[in-house]
Amino acid sequence: MARVVLIEDEPGIVDFVTRGLAAAGHEVASASDGQTGQELALGERVDLVVLDLMLPRRSGDEVLRTLADARPGLPVIVLTARGEVRDRVQGLRAGAVDYLVKPFALAELEARVGTHLRVARQTPATVLRSGPLRLDLLTRQASHDGHPVRLTIKEFDLLAHFMHNPGELLTRSQILRAVWGYQHDPQTNVVDVYVGYLRRKLAGEGRAPVRFTAVRSRGYRLEACP
Repeated sequence: MARVVLIEDEPGIVDFVTRGLAAAGHEVASASDGQTGQELALGERVDLVVLDLMLPRRSGDEVLRTLADARPGLPVIVLTARGEVRDRVQGLRAGAVDYLVKPFALAELEARVGTHLRVARQTPATVLRSGPLRLDLLTRQASHDGHPVRLTIKEFDLLAHFMHNPGELLTRSQILRAVWGYQHDPQTNVVDVYVGYLRRKLAGEGRAPVRFTAVRSRGYRLEACP
């Protein structure tokens, strides 16, 4: 089941689309203004956004640009009454993966949603997110609550390994193999040392907490971030 965010200010369309996508097996969260919709779309688990362009509080064009910058891999389908060719071209250049003009057939929207979800699932993720944490695997940049965090190569690799496995208990042996390429070595405390480095670097006044829970004699777990 995919989680779809619908940003639309016409109640009839919200009800129509929500019921249709829910019947197709998707979970739908909706917002009737651009600001609230943008906050929903930047949430922890969102698979696709359906976005109107003419919205109160924040325009759909602004929301589209923000999402393209903050979550470039998130598919956004524009749903709007603006159907001129120049409008379509502008929307696609701004980051939309598709453009559907009102009035529209629900079956066509469902088909397009399904197509773009399949494409997104087949594309390897280049950005990892867990609550306030964000790792760009291409640029190797990390941020916490939007603040850049400078990590060494091994610190970055270790955090990426935890974020690939959120909430899972990772033994020291597993971590050593994945991050350092070691076989089991009961004498080394390198995992504990580097978890300590991450704890200190990710701590900060006013920032959301990031918790690495130690499980005695076994390993560590990156707790789900709020």
